[in-house]
Amino acid sequence: MTLSAVLLVTAVVWAVSVIRSVRLRALVYSLPLPMTLALISTGYRVDGPQVLGVLGLNLFFVTVAITYRRLRWPILLADGAGIAVYVALSAGLLAVRVPFEVALAGVLVLWLAAMLLRRRARPHVTVTEPPTAGRPGGLPPLLKLVVIFVGAVLTTLLGAVLRGMVVTFPYSGVLVAVEARRQLHEFSWHFARNSLALVGFLTAYHYLQDVSPAVALGAGWAAFALVAAVLHLPLRPRQPRRTPPRPPPADPGSRPGPHRRRRSAAGEPPAPRRPGRHVRPSRPLSAEDTPLPDLFGRAGPIERPRPGPRCG
Repeated sequence: MTLSAVLLVTAVVWAVSVIRSVRLRALVYSLPLPMTLALISTGYRVDGPQVLGVLGLNLFFVTVAITYRRLRWPILLADGAGIAVYVALSAGLLAVRVPFEVALAGVLVLWLAAMLLRRRARPHVTVTEPPTAGRPGGLPPLLKLVVIFVGAVLTTLLGAVLRGMVVTFPYSGVLVAVEARRQLHEFSWHFARNSLALVGFLTAYHYLQDVSPAVALGAGWAAFALVAAVLHLPLRPRQPRRTPPRPPPADPGSRPGPHRRRRSAAGEPPAPRRPGRHVRPSRPLSAEDTPLPDLFGRAGPIERPRPGPRCG
């Protein structure tokens, strides 16, 4: 890579590091800008090892997440472990010849298995570590530029070892891992899903690279945009929530309180209540049952005359 390419990668990666949304950062980080610059400046061909290099990008973030979250390593040391894993994988892939179709099928199967595992896994709770007093949550802008520039220069120095695998080298992975260290798990899963679009970019470039590099790059970017759009489309269209119509306002002359008739959800008054159990009216009192007043004018008990003995 030339010095101008290193400076351009530095500027692009610094712009990516400014984004705060983890999902948007993973989407922008998956843009094949470094791959495009590497293909233009180096002239390497895209074959099976480059497609497997997308798997190496995911292994880089998995290694950083495990060493930083589980083993409690410093973030820069965890980045070094991730780079070491990528370099070891690149050396092994370059030692053997991997056909493009075999590598593509293997990557697609592994991607599908990872997405199914993600769907079945329980939701991960992101632990946010509050920044310590007097220390900002991220790196200062000047230090960001230094780290990015050093990473780009290191990539140039490793070009003799990586050869064609320099196309998929995690140029901005070091800084992105530092910036997203509190959301490494979430960022890794978002990038793993977006990596399918990178596979589409490399696939389109592979089949058109013999026609023209410009045509291959245009087809690669079109394939990336198409796959990314499909990945981010909602699975089901959102249906509007059906809310029941509000009841009409009560009449001003109606009686307030619980005695007011309630209206149903459709706005119609409910059916009138059925009357209670019919009680027959009592038999009117006869003259014999009417109590007679006593000496003081009060009504006393009813005393009926008893029949006397009959005289024979």
